[in-house]
Amino acid sequence: MKKSPTAAPTIRDVAEAAGVATSTVSRALSNPERVSVRTRKLVEQVAAELNYVPSSQARALSSGRTGAIAVLVPDATNPFYFDIIRGSQHQLKAAGYTQLLVDTEESAEVEAEALNKLRQSCDGVVLAASRLSDEQILGVVEQTPAVTINRGVPGVPTVIIDTPQSVGQALEHLLSLGHQHIAYLAGPVGSWSNARRLIAFEEQASRLGLRISKLGPFAPKTTSGAAAADAALHSGASACVVFNDLIAIGMLQRFAARGVRVPEDISVIGCDDIFGADFCNPPLTTITAPIEQAGRVAISMLLSRVRPFDQGLGERGVSRTLGVLPTHLTVRQSTGPARS
Repeated sequence: MKKSPTAAPTIRDVAEAAGVATSTVSRALSNPERVSVRTRKLVEQVAAELNYVPSSQARALSSGRTGAIAVLVPDATNPFYFDIIRGSQHQLKAAGYTQLLVDTEESAEVEAEALNKLRQSCDGVVLAASRLSDEQILGVVEQTPAVTINRGVPGVPTVIIDTPQSVGQALEHLLSLGHQHIAYLAGPVGSWSNARRLIAFEEQASRLGLRISKLGPFAPKTTSGAAAADAALHSGASACVVFNDLIAIGMLQRFAARGVRVPEDISVIGCDDIFGADFCNPPLTTITAPIEQAGRVAISMLLSRVRPFDQGLGERGVSRTLGVLPTHLTVRQSTGPARS
């Protein structure tokens, strides 16, 4: 019997239209890392065209759930978090959930206050680069399902973008260009990612026999670049590894204003490969990270805890506790041979 044009589309309708199995649709919408990118995009496109709403929304109404997930980021204007927000939004939309976005303003106090207010308004939370203490995060997990991004706390599910893995690549690249004295421009004191990158920087520099300078901390904003650039010049280092691309781009602007040539006078490496890193002047050598994927994986991990069944098919969700995403160095024009 032909389906009524007014009837709500089902997961089987999506599967038939996309030419795949219903289990494939389920995985594409709830655990996208388990299918190919091409298949995920096809399923998402077909689901949108059919106005398919996953059955999790209907179950949420009967179970007292809100159908909303909160995503907390330290700075919504930072392009790094743009990609996390985009990834989490796409994943939540495909699963039939609404995203509640909160900018915590790089403040643990603001973050804690927002979580208290959101407790009755959402089914779970994603904490990106949380500024809370370990004890505070453990307290959050006791109250509501939660997943962190770039903030490891024992016993708490987390997604880690493994930028320290590529710090060694960055230093080896600079050493191959003849650099012997390299500065690390640090991020915020309370940043878990900054602490991990600094440890990797010190360990890898020792392995390679490099002289290092540790400078900062600096706020993770472009406006911090001027002070960071001046500190780098004062240190005498011929190259810099910078906490994030925003500071690095601000440094490039300051060097240009002071008549310092990049990379002829000093080389600069950023971190994250945010939008704009490839067309600043000069294009920035940086550690490239799968940021949007981190948002998707975090939501997938969180929903496996929020939902008792996967897309209404009776399959138990796989509760992952750790997702580690690899990174790599992307070489552009902001690094070059050490000056004589």
